[in-house]
Amino acid sequence: MDLLRHLRHFLVVAEELHFGRAAARLHLSQPPLSQSIRKLERELGVRLFDRDARRVALTEAGRLLLVEAREVLAGEDRLRALAGRFRRGEAGVLRAGVPPDLGGRAVAALLPAFRRRSPLELKLREAATAGQLRALADRTLDVGVLRFPFDSSWLALGPVLTGPLGVLLPRDHPSAAAAEVRLADLAGMALVLFPRAAAPALHDELLTTCARHGYTPAEVHQAGNPEFALGLVLAGGAVALHDGVAPPGDAVWRPLRGTPLRWRTACAWPRDRHTPAVAAFAAAVTEVLTARGMRPDDDRSPRFPRPAAEYLA
Repeated sequence: MDLLRHLRHFLVVAEELHFGRAAARLHLSQPPLSQSIRKLERELGVRLFDRDARRVALTEAGRLLLVEAREVLAGEDRLRALAGRFRRGEAGVLRAGVPPDLGGRAVAALLPAFRRRSPLELKLREAATAGQLRALADRTLDVGVLRFPFDSSWLALGPVLTGPLGVLLPRDHPSAAAAEVRLADLAGMALVLFPRAAAPALHDELLTTCARHGYTPAEVHQAGNPEFALGLVLAGGAVALHDGVAPPGDAVWRPLRGTPLRWRTACAWPRDRHTPAVAAFAAAVTEVLTARGMRPDDDRSPRFPRPAAEYLA
C-alpha cells in the first residue's frame, strides 16, 4: 500500500469535507478517491469519516489521525527538501585535510573563508601529503591541501600556488647577520625536516636540492611538530626550513639566495567527487594562501615524483 498517497487523499478530503471538491483538487474522479479512503480505513482498521448523501464529517478517530497524518506528510516534505539540498551540495559535511605546517593563523582564516562560500559544515583533519592521499583514496576525505610532488594522475587539482622557503637559524649562527643565506653556508649544520613517511617525494626533493646547492646536512632530524623543530634549532647545531610567514621570534629567519627551495601547494580531490563545496574550499584555500604570500605557480617543473638521480642531473 502506498500509505503516503492515501494519506494525502485523506488530508484533502478532511479539509474539503466533500468528496467531489476533494477529487477536483486532486485531479481525480470521485470513485477512485472514495476507494482510496476505504482502503486507508481498512489498512488502519478505523472509520475516518461519517458520510451519507448529504454530509461528510470526520469521526473522532479521523480527527485524531488527521493530526498525525499532517505530521507524516510534513516529514516527507522535509525529507525531500533535505535530499534536494544534498543533491545540490547545499547541506552536509565537507571533510578536508590540511598539512601540519599550514599554521594556526591560516587555519583560523580558512574556516570563515569557507563559510562565506558554502553552507556546509567544514571538518578539518591535520595530515601530511601521504596520509591525505590515502584518505582521499579510501574516501574518508573529500578534499585535501597537498604539497607537490605527488602522484596526481587520479586527482583533480585546484590552482597551484608556490612560495619560497627560507631557513630558521640559531641567533649565534654566523649567517644570522646576513640578509640572505646560501644553502652552502649551512654546511656542517644538521637539518630538521618532517618525517620522510609524511611526504616521501617532497622529502627527497628537498634533500637533493640542498645537495645540488652545496649543502649536505650533517644529520637529518625528523620532526613533525613545529615546536619540536624550533627546540632543536634553538639548542644549536641545526637549522629548519620555514616559509617566513610569522616565524618564531626565538630564532632568526633568513631567505635563501636564489630561492632554491619552495612549497608548491594545491587542493586535490578525486576526479569523480567535484562538488560546489569542494570548489568553495579550493577558492578559500587560494584566498588564504595568497594572503600569506604564495603566488600562482608558473614553473614548468614536474609535479609528480621523480627518481633522485633526476634532481642531480
